[in-house]
Amino acid sequence: MFERPQSGERALLVQVDIGKVSDESVVQEFQLLAQSAGAEVIAVEVLSRAKPEAKYFIGRGQAEALAEQIKAQEIELVIVNAQLSPSQERNLEKLFSTRVLDRSGLVLDIFAQRARSHEGKLQVELAQLNHLSTRLVRGWTHLERQKGGIGLRGPGETQLETDRRLLGVRIKQLKRRLEKVRRQREENRKARSRGEQPTVALAGYTNSGKSTLFNQLTDAQVYAKDQLFATLDPTWRKLNYEGGQTILMADTVGFVSDLPHELVAAFRSTLEETAFADLILQVIDYADDERLQREEVVASVLAEIGADEVPMMRVYNKIDLRDEQPRIQYGEDGRAQAVFVSALTGAGVDALAQAIGEYFMAHEVKGWLQLMPKEGSLRSHLFAEKAVLEEQMADDGSSFLKIKISEKRFNQLQSQYNRALVLLDKPSQTI
Repeated sequence: MFERPQSGERALLVQVDIGKVSDESVVQEFQLLAQSAGAEVIAVEVLSRAKPEAKYFIGRGQAEALAEQIKAQEIELVIVNAQLSPSQERNLEKLFSTRVLDRSGLVLDIFAQRARSHEGKLQVELAQLNHLSTRLVRGWTHLERQKGGIGLRGPGETQLETDRRLLGVRIKQLKRRLEKVRRQREENRKARSRGEQPTVALAGYTNSGKSTLFNQLTDAQVYAKDQLFATLDPTWRKLNYEGGQTILMADTVGFVSDLPHELVAAFRSTLEETAFADLILQVIDYADDERLQREEVVASVLAEIGADEVPMMRVYNKIDLRDEQPRIQYGEDGRAQAVFVSALTGAGVDALAQAIGEYFMAHEVKGWLQLMPKEGSLRSHLFAEKAVLEEQMADDGSSFLKIKISEKRFNQLQSQYNRALVLLDKPSQTI
């Protein structure tokens, strides 16, 4: 068995086209992924096959030719842009005498480097362990130190059995920790909902400029860089715009084609921030020739996490790379459907903020509400939320409140106080 290096920097990229010819953008994204992981790309080989071969995924002749190239160029890591089975990965490693990584392993590695929060690190580790549980080789006993107190080996237990047992213990431990984090996230989400604050989530293909746009809209200082998956952990900030309503925005993880299932499962609680938002801003790289395909990928992931029913506004970013001017496209209902901006230069960002504010203003309700003296709790609630514009007292001791409040919060109050809140045109009317 060859020594598995801690990290492979000199990398050979293998793009495998099954039954079709890949376009250049697929290869370019593959290279960007490898470079984002820290690999030094020595060569890129594009291979074609009618169908995958069971043993090596690629043909034996192709594999043997790559083995010679790997030896001649002193390659340390081979990355295959495909989903390899555990046996195919092991067979290639044996033939190449070097480490082999498939697309899922590559994306998982990038996520491991980018994770910054406690939750993000737990999610990535869980995804990695689930992925690697079927690819066990020697060298997993470091997991014992993380658990503490576990015996290394039982009677008659092989090294591989020990590795699997320790791996299973660690996975259970991570799931318990993430369940606690998930419950806390759910409580935070309920608190935001009770506070009447509308929520907006940024979504889009990775490296479309979401974090840069987020910083422009909120004066935040989240990490933003021209690299894939710069953001993994959702960040909440207040939107800056000239309006009285507080609107919360969340920057979320970017999507990519063939996102590993392990990642979608592990990051479900994080991705669900998008599903529970009141509005999704789909950020699209306007300078990307493949933007239509990228939009399809985003739509697919949103559907997988149950966010495909959330209202959406498209934001075409990086217009400065196309010499375009900022503008807003309105639908037949008069509402903004698409906004063209440059997050880098700030062009069109103020117009986008105003369009977001107008979206929620269109979902406000206005009118007079008659409350009886015994409904002091509801009255206090409305004043606390600054929903009351004017108040008039009636002869019978009831009060008329002129309110302006979001439709979402109005419906929540009806449910909370278990009564229909009827809005009147004038305070002289009676319920």
